[in-house]
Amino acid sequence: MMSAVSMPIGEATIGPFFPGAYVDAGANDLTRWQGRSAQGQLIDIRGRVTEDEGVPLQNVVLEIWQADANGIYRHPADPRAKHADADFFGWGRAATDADGAFHFRTIMPGRTHLPNGTLRAPHINVVVLASGLMRQLQTVMFFEGNAANATDAVLACVHPAAFQEALIAKADGPRKYRFDIRLCGADETPFFED
Repeated sequence: MMSAVSMPIGEATIGPFFPGAYVDAGANDLTRWQGRSAQGQLIDIRGRVTEDEGVPLQNVVLEIWQADANGIYRHPADPRAKHADADFFGWGRAATDADGAFHFRTIMPGRTHLPNGTLRAPHINVVVLASGLMRQLQTVMFFEGNAANATDAVLACVHPAAFQEALIAKADGPRKYRFDIRLCGADETPFFED
């Protein structure tokens, strides 16, 4: 009689790869949904996903989820969801190329509310999926120069404070930002647990 071999959850990797069809054309453009344009300031976010010493990672899938320009998530868990921008879906997906590069076109998110009413700084939630990872990685992208970063409850939880810089997308021209993600090494991007 053969017995089933169970593998501990922590030893099962995501993958082994993501087929090109896993990321639909245009899934990285959150500014248009169902043929209509989202409200708010349009922004471009570019970056690279690398390993230690800057080695680029190809075929990494990034998913972003964010609030609309008024700080409302299009999700039932947001008590203000019925007031969300009907022309903004708030979710997108991109894959990295051979140089580890990715690109999103979206809108600047508004400030969201924590359940206790505290306002958050504008931010975008990022999930990283890649072959060889034991689990998805989650991080948050903030925006350089936004005064609300100084009081954001989540950003304040990142220690030492020097690591907070890795979560700040840098201005890279008018309405353009650069957000690089390093999966390991001394300059590793801070990732959050579920």
